[in-house]
Amino acid sequence: MSAARAREPGEIFGPRATLFADVLSVGVVTAVVCLPLVTVPAALSTACAVLRGVREGRPVTAGRYLALLRRRPWAGDLTAGAVALAGALLLVADLALAGAGLPGARAFSVVAALVGAAALVVAGRACARPESAGGWRTAVRCAGRDAVRDPGGSALVVLALLTAALCAWMMPPLAFLAPGPLALALTAIDVRARMSVSPEQEQEST
Repeated sequence: MSAARAREPGEIFGPRATLFADVLSVGVVTAVVCLPLVTVPAALSTACAVLRGVREGRPVTAGRYLALLRRRPWAGDLTAGAVALAGALLLVADLALAGAGLPGARAFSVVAALVGAAALVVAGRACARPESAGGWRTAVRCAGRDAVRDPGGSALVVLALLTAALCAWMMPPLAFLAPGPLALALTAIDVRARMSVSPEQEQEST
């Protein structure tokens, strides 16, 4: 992919359709890395980092993906993955109990769904933050601020997550391709949010 071609007005990454094959290949590699489940945050964060590099003319290849993946602080990544997996299992268990007809189950289900959606938004935006490559504490803190400061972007994160989940549910083979477009969407949302924030505000948020 040539970095010499100028981006057209309104485009973030490059000329139309040039990233299509690259995004799909990154999606396949990301899906494979996600298979242990506790590696999902690291895999998605690395995919976002690879796609973000397109703006600087860096190649979108499986080799670069694996190189960035090897450099990650895996102790923190696995801890983040374990926390995310435990939270997801707890939410599913709570919703299952609410569905059993316990008193106040409907109200609890709504609250639990809202909390789960908020957590997914923060997690998705944290994966797209460059800080997630070196540690999750700063990335999650900044993602929480982004979620409040940019509600439109947060709505787009929810839409991207729902679209990826729906595609994987309707056509299971697409589950191995969905992480690529999802990472591209999360990265684009983060880049646009940064473009609308002044350098002083960005420095304060980090």
